[in-house]
Amino acid sequence: MEQNNEQNGYKNDRQSSRGGGRGGGSRGGRGGGYRGRGGAGGNYNNDRKNEHQAKKPRTVAIDLSKYIDKKVNVRFEGGREVSGILKGYDQLQNMVLDETLELVQLQNEDGSSVEKTREVGLLVCRGPSVITISPLEGFEEIDNPFFEATE
Repeated sequence: MEQNNEQNGYKNDRQSSRGGGRGGGSRGGRGGGYRGRGGAGGNYNNDRKNEHQAKKPRTVAIDLSKYIDKKVNVRFEGGREVSGILKGYDQLQNMVLDETLELVQLQNEDGSSVEKTREVGLLVCRGPSVITISPLEGFEEIDNPFFEATE
């Protein structure tokens, strides 16, 4: 009967749930797999991934240490914007801001927008939701180099 099932395109359930009946697989079985005969079989892709991660150290995208104890403006996904004194951060750009003010834009009935500030105090910002980080002091606005004046 097993032979008829294989001829009809059906596999034996016992073999397919255990890695095909002949060694290999991530759980070992009778050996085989990437490492050759016998042994635990192994999972080649996970072994290679772990080797690659061990060789390549994580680098920081931006060095925020020069902004510690200085006022910064932070814009988040969804349009929220806050400004406060940067007190700390980690490698994922999670930040702690003190004396934080949230800039809230409200729409009037006539369609115009009004900016108000709301005092938040101490704030922990989740790094992956941050879009921009900019210092409030020590930068100057420049003319747009891509804007062509029409005369």
